Amino acid sequence: MTVAVPDTGRKSLREYAYEQLRARIVRLELAPGTRLIERDLAEELEVSRIPLREAMQRLQQDGLVVMVPRQGAIVSPFTVDDVRDLFDVRESLEVLAARLAAERADDAGIEALTAQLDTARRATRRGDEPAIAAANARFHSIIVELAANPLLESILKPLEARTEWLFHLTKDRDAGEQCREHEEMLDAIAGHDADRAAASAFHHVHSGRDVSLAMAAQWSQTDIDPVQLTKTRRRT
Repeated sequence: MTVAVPDTGRKSLREYAYEQLRARIVRLELAPGTRLIERDLAEELEVSRIPLREAMQRLQQDGLVVMVPRQGAIVSPFTVDDVRDLFDVRESLEVLAARLAAERADDAGIEALTAQLDTARRATRRGDEPAIAAANARFHSIIVELAANPLLESILKPLEARTEWLFHLTKDRDAGEQCREHEEMLDAIAGHDADRAAASAFHHVHSGRDVSLAMAAQWSQTDIDPVQLTKTRRRT
């Protein structure tokens, strides 16, 4: 069968497949535990299996996919403990990122952060939940970039997808309150007040901890066996 080549712009097919699958997973269109059948996905995305496999390997590095050798892959299941672990890391490293951003951000960086907050505000006014989650995740990513610490960025980069996934999972949180907390962080960073930026970042992450854990408990999957699940050819 000849596979049509999708319009990917200047992206490689591997990058295209990665971005498409990443978006479906973090938006919960492919729920945790979903069986990922290579043949079906290759047809849906109109790519061959080689770039698809490369994309899946990258998603595995992001923690979004579990691959079982010689059997297949599933969307990573998760437990409440997984979400708790993510918050433990964020409460430490994102606070450091905010502190460094306040110390090092230049005018262009602050303008970029301000523009991103405006994007989040517009999405919040529209009630566009996917756009809200994406905008808020990007706000945090820009802060990491403004920290100008390559080691810190390399540690946090693999967590970006899981953080955005968490924002989609907890979409019922008060989006307006999240914007207000981001405004406080932006004001501290723009004022180059490192202590205030760190404190506001900790408050922001910590304030979402309990509600996120409660929501995660509704989705938590502790009984999924990837080996058994990938033995079937049927999506679940």
